[in-house]
Amino acid sequence: MLKKKGLLYKQNQERENCCLVMKALVLDGVYNLTECQQPLTLVEKEKPVPGPEEILVRVKACGVCRTELDEIEGRVKVAFYPIVLGHQVVGVIEAKGIHCHQLCIGDWVGIGWFYSSCGTCRFCQQGQQNLCSEFKATGLDVNGGYAEYLVVPETSAYRLPEKLSVVHSAPLLCAGAIGYRCLRLSGLKDGQTLGLIGFGASGHLVLQMAKYLFPHSPIFVFTRSVQERQLAQQLGAAWTGEISAVPPSLLDCGIDTTPVWQPVITGLAILQKGGRLIINAISKEDTDKPELIKLNYQKHLWQEKEIKTVANVTPQDIAGCLSLAEKIPLLPKVQEYSLEEANLALREIKMGQIKGAKVLRLD
Repeated sequence: MLKKKGLLYKQNQERENCCLVMKALVLDGVYNLTECQQPLTLVEKEKPVPGPEEILVRVKACGVCRTELDEIEGRVKVAFYPIVLGHQVVGVIEAKGIHCHQLCIGDWVGIGWFYSSCGTCRFCQQGQQNLCSEFKATGLDVNGGYAEYLVVPETSAYRLPEKLSVVHSAPLLCAGAIGYRCLRLSGLKDGQTLGLIGFGASGHLVLQMAKYLFPHSPIFVFTRSVQERQLAQQLGAAWTGEISAVPPSLLDCGIDTTPVWQPVITGLAILQKGGRLIINAISKEDTDKPELIKLNYQKHLWQEKEIKTVANVTPQDIAGCLSLAEKIPLLPKVQEYSLEEANLALREIKMGQIKGAKVLRLD
């Protein structure tokens, strides 16, 4: 359970506030993870100071996301170097600016991919902050959670459900939130068939959310990993198979969480008439055989099939996922690592060694 503020916490806070530096892992350029085993370097950095509308959070855990691979390998461009990655952050508030009134020192909070948006454009006004041209992401446009401390706007931090532990809360802030958004965008109705193409950190959370929200919907899981198929069966999947396998019936909705192109084509081919394929990826890896990616209008798109991509998340997605997680309760499968083991966790994701979510633990 999340620890409560008390005498021991106050004593630790006083000691830590005396320290002006912190440990952090930084990325200083683009690296190929098949060639470089240590793309992130452990350094000492100046401890950040919150502005008037910001909070200082001492990081207790940070999830490791496939998006970090995209940042390291250059498919997604970071704002500056060196930068601290990480956007599934759980921590405790140690200081706050003079204009922060919603959260208190000692509160346990979560911080996700959404860092800020302009707040005034038509997208922000319609609750689509994820599409704002001034959207900023934690660990991409500003320093993230692969460090002992970070600062964020108070409005970008969320109180955490008390039922969940520190490490189990971290994956909810991106893998869970983006999965929650996918389900919202799917338009799925109870009883319709859902296909999950790929089954990593997000997929195993989507399955649990979908079973709660749509108890009569069969859920098919497509993954190349035998381990992941076993996990999917344990979590209640109605059927599992390889990425290219033919399912027992066509899908009313598919959610693709893979980093490659081919599953988009195979997913469209097994959609029901009027079905929708949601692509839950910030980028897709380039293929060295583009001639194999063949989109056929009659087979893949005709009869009102749809493709919808997911761009970032909104504050409502993070808050909604946390609220739903408390009701279910949603329990991520996690593998724990120390901060110093982040490079190992990233290499394992690169090599497909995934069973649930990977979380760095700093406390």
